Parts: sequence; structure tokens; C-alpha cells
Amino acid sequence: MQTAIKVEQLSKSYGNLLAIDQISLSVKYGTVYGLLGANGAGKSTTIECILGTKKADSGTVSVLGLNPKEDRRRLFQNVGVQFQENNYQPEIKVSELCDETACLYKAPADWKTLCEKFGIGSKIDHAVKNLSGGERQRLFIVLALIPNPKLVFLDELTTGLDTKARRDVWKILSELKDNGLTIFLTSHFMDEVEALCDEICILKKGKAVFYGTVEQAKKASGCEKFEDAYLMLFGEVVEE
Repeated sequence: MQTAIKVEQLSKSYGNLLAIDQISLSVKYGTVYGLLGANGAGKSTTIECILGTKKADSGTVSVLGLNPKEDRRRLFQNVGVQFQENNYQPEIKVSELCDETACLYKAPADWKTLCEKFGIGSKIDHAVKNLSGGERQRLFIVLALIPNPKLVFLDELTTGLDTKARRDVWKILSELKDNGLTIFLTSHFMDEVEALCDEICILKKGKAVFYGTVEQAKKASGCEKFEDAYLMLFGEVVEE
């Protein structure tokens, strides 16, 4: 299977703070890869260096066979990004925001169909500021999928969603993966990671402390539950 993302010996410092320390990872096409860790572990910096929006101090990155710094324009057309916080004009409508986003790409997906699929089809004439937290979160996922990408980055994708909405999003993403989409996600929800991720990397203070599958994490930690395995591998004591 070909590699969608290849990261080798990636490091980045902010002054005296070493944010990521010689991280290497490989993401196969058509899979879901989870980057896990507590707040401040280095997840956002890793993603920004992979995307080329921040310059790493050392190491190499290949995304869809391209250099994210040198080939940013070509890469832009094939990569979708959903971040946790997004700032838009307060009065902009969902339809206007989706239209503006679609205009940036050569072959965008049908955003109305995506809105229907993610349960916000009835909200397209509403101002983004009037959406609930869960509706905004689903809109941000739609915006990441409008490019019709080969690869999408999703940051805490189901924060603010109720249980049914989370399961609905999982189902849609699993279908998209089955159709060839590669998904790189961060999440603090271990049930979500267990449901979606083919492989994971756990970061602690900028260092990778585990690579592998959820089942391998359970085996390596000796824990039956993945949440316990994550805490054990992260270095937290799991109380009986």
C-alpha cells in the first residue's frame, strides 16, 4: 500500500521549548491515522509542520508524494483541513461560506449534498454565528471535505456533538475511507479512536511513546480497555 504521509525525524523548537522531538510516522493511503496526546503534547505543531504552515527545524515531510513547502499550491487542491477553532465574519451564512470555499478549488464536492449528509442541510440559510456548537462542528467537517480531497486532517472532529451525531459522523467517515479517502485525526475520545483508527501514534511532551494499532496498544500495556492502555502508555497510573 502506498504512503500518503511520510514524516522522518521531524523536530521543532520554540526558543528553549522542544515542541516535537524527532517524530517519524507513516500513513498509508485509504486509512485513518490517529495522533494522540494530552494538550501541549505537540499534536498541533506536528500537523502544522506536516502541512507546511510551520517550518520544522529538522527532518523531512512528504504529503501525497509532494513537499508541503515547495508544492503547497498543488497540495492545497488535494488536502482538506478542519481545525477546532475557526474565525469567520459573524454574519456570514452557511451557504455563503460553503460557496466561497468551493470557489477555491478546481473540482469541489457538492457542498449542499455534504451539508445534507452531515445533518445541517436545513441550516444553509442561517448565519454561522446562530448555529449550535455541534452544528458548527459539522459545518467545519463539511468545509474540510469541500475540496474533494485525497487526504483530510480532522482536529477533535466530534467535540460538542451528542452521542447519535458522533456515531453518524463516524459512519460517514468510515464510508469515505472505504471510498479511498485518507484521514489524519486527533481526538481525546478513546472510543472514537478505537472505532475509526487503523493506526495511532501517542505523543508525550513532543516525543512519540507508541506507534501501532489499538490492539497492539492493549497488548503492549497489558490492558483490556484501550482508554486504560492509552493512559498506561502515556505514563499515567491506571487505578484498579
